[in-house]
Amino acid sequence: MFVDKAKVFVKGGDGGNGIVSYRRELYVPNGGPAGGDGGRGGDVIFVVDEGLRTLMDFRYQRHFKGERGERGKVKGMHGAGAEDMYVRIPPGTIIIDEDTQEVIADMTRNGQKVVVAKGGRGGRGNMRFATAKNPAPDFAENGEEGQERWITMELKVMADVGLVGFPSVGKSTLLSVVSGAKPKIGAYHFTTLTPNLGVVDVGDGRSFVMADLPGLIEGAHEGIGLGHEFLRHVERTRVILHVIDMSGSEGRDPFEDWVKINEELKLYNPVLAERPQIIVANKMDMPDAEAQLELFKEQLKEFGGEIEYDIMPASSLTKQGVQELLYKAADVLATVPEAPLIEEVKEVAERKVYTMEKKEEDTFTVRRENDWFVVESPAVERMMKRINLNTYDAVMRFARTLRKMGVDEALRKIGAKDGDLVHIGEFSFEFFEGTDYFYE
Repeated sequence: MFVDKAKVFVKGGDGGNGIVSYRRELYVPNGGPAGGDGGRGGDVIFVVDEGLRTLMDFRYQRHFKGERGERGKVKGMHGAGAEDMYVRIPPGTIIIDEDTQEVIADMTRNGQKVVVAKGGRGGRGNMRFATAKNPAPDFAENGEEGQERWITMELKVMADVGLVGFPSVGKSTLLSVVSGAKPKIGAYHFTTLTPNLGVVDVGDGRSFVMADLPGLIEGAHEGIGLGHEFLRHVERTRVILHVIDMSGSEGRDPFEDWVKINEELKLYNPVLAERPQIIVANKMDMPDAEAQLELFKEQLKEFGGEIEYDIMPASSLTKQGVQELLYKAADVLATVPEAPLIEEVKEVAERKVYTMEKKEEDTFTVRRENDWFVVESPAVERMMKRINLNTYDAVMRFARTLRKMGVDEALRKIGAKDGDLVHIGEFSFEFFEGTDYFYE
């Protein structure tokens, strides 16, 4: 089964907790704090593997969680950092943050890596908080939680040559003739429902990957028929082979077919209209095909004026003109860049690229609700998760941090007085002007 879209949950490993410990050795009085730091949590990393062609594996495993770092050790020793988790994905995968719809990465090269969920930092042990005023702190930090998110992966087939055209024009038959691929072939529309890939040996030492893409119909750019499920994959092809039933066996006009398909490509993404295109006049073994081809060339000349189009007569059934078509496709490929740039992909170009290094500011807001006050700040809430507020030293350190940030002053300005309740996250404190917060 070909799977080209998947939604998964990723979470970096939590950092290990720091510990409270003191140096205890014979003949060493007042040894001081010796609690070590926790280890770093493991990252979740996606890496491109050119041996994969679909996102099938993600139908069965949708959750990926990094390992937690080890807790700190005595004698000032650090806990071990966790191993990173590597997840293999096929080339051509675009990774998108589900909540923000921002692109995390466009994965096209074999071996390319991206961190999709960073592991948390390890908590600091009590030896890191020793000062001249407090030489023996009795608190340590918890490990930071790993980053977590839902992400969407969209696969756009990485093929050198893509076969496009209306249903039943002979695309699948052509692929089966020139490669070892065995796509489904039938005398009815939409035989091909998902892309089929095949490696084509031109015969002169050159080769390329060809994709038989599902048939297009009018209105595909709006999602009609297979719509976007098909057009998503055309964006990655370097050269387009536009296959036309030149015999008109389906009762359609070959020139109108060519115009409609090109219009659908242009409406979906204007860049596709500029992609190198070879017109494959297929089914030339059928009656009236030669006369239709001459008429098609005349109509094309009137339509394009001085523009020259590459037209290759062929028959997938009798293999007439197929070898010449392969030579032509290989020649055009030699003049085209290796892969379309990320800016050329419509959906990606409309989004802002996500950067993992962006740092959140230590801002906060304060407001009054009835008889109590509320402080909201992602930075403060993260800090509270890391501090064990069950010791006097920890609470005092937390209070000093808030005062340094300016939270005390902001609360006074909106009317906070001694004894008022202050809510921060899941905790409540009593406010005392000029002193500290005390945990309830």
